[in-house]
Amino acid sequence: MTSLQDRFQQRLADFDRSNAKLQAVFAEAESELVRDATIQRFEIAYELAWKTMKLWLAGKDIDVRNAKDTLRAALEQGIIDDGNAWARLHEMRNLTSHVYDEGVAQQVFFFMKTEGHQLIAEALRRLRTLPPPS
Repeated sequence: MTSLQDRFQQRLADFDRSNAKLQAVFAEAESELVRDATIQRFEIAYELAWKTMKLWLAGKDIDVRNAKDTLRAALEQGIIDDGNAWARLHEMRNLTSHVYDEGVAQQVFFFMKTEGHQLIAEALRRLRTLPPPS
């Protein structure tokens, strides 16, 4: 059986790789393809972000059930420091199920380009510096 610490380290490594792919897309010239790739990479990075936080919180015996609860507890534990920005990030993730709508796709892309990718990168940086869960 895999320990919580091993699962956390694996999830953190997956989160790290997804963040690198998300950050790399911003070096490309803007196009519809880049926008769509950004949204897809954001979805993956966001899911890995909150699930990595959830594992770390489990090591502190903090039981969370979903992304919203995880983000609330992560704010209380200092993993993230801007609850309002993460609430907007969560909202953008919920909107990605409607990316067939050009306006929504543009809104999510703009948010990720201007603010969202930095929130993801900062959460990863903080999770790397925390003691692993036990």
